[in-house]
Amino acid sequence: MGSHRRPAQSGLDQSARGSTVYVLSALSAVATAATGLTAAPAGAAPQDRPSGTRAEVDRLFEQAEQATEAFNKADERADKLRGELADLQDSVARGQERINTMRGALGSLAGAQYRSGGIDPALALLLSSDPDGYLDKASVLSRVTARQAGELTELQRAQRDLSQERAEATRKLVDLERSRKAVARHKRTVEDKLAKARRLLNSLPASQREAYERASRGGGRDGIPDLSGAGVPSSGRAAAAVAAAMSAVGKPYVWGANGPSGFDCSGLMQWSYARAGVGLPRTSQAQRFAGRQVPLSEARPGDLVAYRSDASHIGMYVGNGQVIHAPYPGAPVRYDPVGMMPVSSVTRV
Repeated sequence: MGSHRRPAQSGLDQSARGSTVYVLSALSAVATAATGLTAAPAGAAPQDRPSGTRAEVDRLFEQAEQATEAFNKADERADKLRGELADLQDSVARGQERINTMRGALGSLAGAQYRSGGIDPALALLLSSDPDGYLDKASVLSRVTARQAGELTELQRAQRDLSQERAEATRKLVDLERSRKAVARHKRTVEDKLAKARRLLNSLPASQREAYERASRGGGRDGIPDLSGAGVPSSGRAAAAVAAAMSAVGKPYVWGANGPSGFDCSGLMQWSYARAGVGLPRTSQAQRFAGRQVPLSEARPGDLVAYRSDASHIGMYVGNGQVIHAPYPGAPVRYDPVGMMPVSSVTRV
């Protein structure tokens, strides 16, 4: 980010401009003090406040990014639970339909038995005008009764399975509601941090605000850096992911987004590798374990570079000491030096 330094004076007409510079400097100091009051602690020197404000903005952006990854994790879990719940509900519906069919069949069979076997079998044999025919019917009835017993056992097993599925669906519903609340909580945290950061940025003088928004965390540059001799990607899919990430340069940072029109840091990695036919987890913390970890000194284009000890930020190495990443709100997807923040791991997918 840009530092708060007074521009060097030209050697021409310095004596003639001295009084003007003094007046402008004094006015600048007054303006800086006035705009920094809300961000700086009481008693801080006026010239220290813009720097302190920028540091606080960085801190808020970092916290917002951490909350964004927590949001992504909760949202991913909610999506998974919704799918599992839908499958369970379909299974419960099919199980109930099967039980209804089984009950209907058993009811019909029981009714037929009742109608045909309402008297004692021995008496029915004595009264029968065709004893041989009766015995044949009794044999069939015995087999039907055995089948009925088996179907009854199967019905009871199906009822137990259905009861278990219903209980599991109820648990999934409770988990889903809990995950929905977590999503909403993390969303509020992100929005709160970003709103505070924006208010602090707006408190800076216009020139310093513009300088901050042009600068990167690690002193990045505009445009495409020199990537000649950047090295060879570790695989064809890594090469395809690098090409996809490069095509996203200039797209806006949008928290919680994974493309194609906007991205947060892990969303960009997920989208880029999806273009290569590889499914990555949604969060930066999970992405760091999506492959084999290698030393930074051995990084090759396509490797994922996680930052900070909690892996709350992630980018893609593209060679020559550069990464592509989605930095923070207001900064588009771009190239920056790999060492812009403390590196916690490098993962080869």
